[in-house]
Amino acid sequence: MAEVTDADFEAEVIGAALPVLVEFTADWCPPCRQMGPVLSALAAEEGERLKVVQLDVDTNPETTRAYRVLSMPTFMVFKGGEPLKAMVGARPKRRLLAELDDVL
Repeated sequence: MAEVTDADFEAEVIGAALPVLVEFTADWCPPCRQMGPVLSALAAEEGERLKVVQLDVDTNPETTRAYRVLSMPTFMVFKGGEPLKAMVGARPKRRLLAELDDVL
């Protein structure tokens, strides 16, 4: 799964042709690590319709502040350069897919 940074967030997420699911994550966050396999599977299955990326909040404070992310993991869906929805907390893949249904 791709990682984005403050430096390339604009190009990779805001400028993306597909909707983008961004996981705001941290190495010290157990629920974030738990979501790794779920997001990898989601990226593999939905890669033609959805781009899935991670942003480490500790090393990318500008983007984290800009979108007022306070809890990890936070998932944000961007489409056409705009944040459409935000979800906080780990969840099973089935629930995550259901929550993404309206943006795919």
